[in-house]
Amino acid sequence: MGEVRVTRPPEGSAAPPPGAGTPAPPAAPPRSLPPQRSGGVPASSPPPAPRRTAFAEGMDRLRAAATTEPGRLRVIGAVLAALVIAFGAVTAWQTSERSAAADDVLHRSQPLSSAAADIYRSLADANTAASSGFLAGGQETKASRDRYEKGVRTAAEKLVKAAAGSDADSPAGKTVAELNRLLPEYKGLIERARTYNRQGFPVGGAYLRYANEKMQQQMLPAAEDLYTSEKDRLRDDYADAEPYPWAAIALGVLALAALGWAQHRTYRRTNRVLNHGLAAGTAATVIVLLWLVVGHSVARSGLGASDTHGVRSLNALHEARIASLKARGNENLTLVARGAQTKKVGDTTYDAYDYDFGKNMGTLAKGLAEARRLADDDAGGKPVAAAASDMTEWKKRHAAAREQDESGNYRQALDLVIGDKGATVECFDGVDASLAEAIAHEEAEFRTAAGDGLGAMNHLPEGGAVLAVLGAAAALLGIGRRLSEYR
Repeated sequence: MGEVRVTRPPEGSAAPPPGAGTPAPPAAPPRSLPPQRSGGVPASSPPPAPRRTAFAEGMDRLRAAATTEPGRLRVIGAVLAALVIAFGAVTAWQTSERSAAADDVLHRSQPLSSAAADIYRSLADANTAASSGFLAGGQETKASRDRYEKGVRTAAEKLVKAAAGSDADSPAGKTVAELNRLLPEYKGLIERARTYNRQGFPVGGAYLRYANEKMQQQMLPAAEDLYTSEKDRLRDDYADAEPYPWAAIALGVLALAALGWAQHRTYRRTNRVLNHGLAAGTAATVIVLLWLVVGHSVARSGLGASDTHGVRSLNALHEARIASLKARGNENLTLVARGAQTKKVGDTTYDAYDYDFGKNMGTLAKGLAEARRLADDDAGGKPVAAAASDMTEWKKRHAAAREQDESGNYRQALDLVIGDKGATVECFDGVDASLAEAIAHEEAEFRTAAGDGLGAMNHLPEGGAVLAVLGAAAALLGIGRRLSEYR
């Protein structure tokens, strides 16, 4: 047989055609070019899909979990705890505000209002005592002098108290500062009037009238402004303390409804009558809600009684006492001026001080009538009735004194005003003493009623918050007991 030879193609020769000999490796696929924009610029790749936020993913997981009973129970437990905690927080917030306002009524606003009234009364009393001493001439009595000094000293002490309870930049603080400036000036004028009067110089009467004008036109109006501002602050504190805490009550009712629904749901699914945790949470919520409603109702009742039978009566009595002091001062100045000051009303000319006396006696009568209407017991009504009786007698004796003065009998008129017996000073002293007794009684009633109102809210903010936390914890434990059944 012939020998078969395999011949190699010479180097550099062309590769054999496909299908002959060893097959050639496949050619590389062509690379795709990016799409071209107009003008040959490559177009940008499409933006990646935006990533979902953690909140959205969490909501998806929550929705997915809520489709299972354990997930639903977790949601229910969180909602119940949030409602009970919110109820406790709002209860603590609203009751603490009302408790603070009630405390201000008892310990700050009303005492400052009374102090402002005492400032007015003391200034008017000092002015009245000064004019009474002047009428006595060089024989000024020790009682008259002591009464003047007591009035000035009391006014100074009450001004210190009012300054301590007011901001320096507030209107009340500025009024107190103005009165502190005017009081020494007034005292200086009174001392000059006394000095000249003891020496028998008529200029003493001019100094006394000037001092009275300073008192009537500057000091007493400033004291009245202070009294009015303190009364307004007292009214504001009452307005803050008395309203019901409706937001807390509404949250309490909502929390109770949610707890009741959760227990009903548990009963329907398990046929178990009682879930101890949910029952304890419901009990804690009921206790806080009842404490809130009953406690605030008692507090509101006490504050209302302190307002009606305390503050309003005190306002009427203070105004009546101030009116009596102003009337007494005008009565004295009628004899000091002896017709030097006149006032024309219509076609009739009056002695200016006697005309003001009549106006102040009218104010006194209105104040006594209001105080008698507001008095709720004999202890408060009897002194007011006694003051009204003395006021009636005062008017009669004043008319007799004016008749003597207008007839030229000045000495007899003076005896009917500042004499020992049968004078108007006895009636004025009776009115003042009776009003002081009535004021002391009404202040005691105010403190009792306002103290009861404040006591009804004692520990309510702290107790409500603690019980709400315990109730929320109990509700979570009750839900946790149900969750343990699925493990």
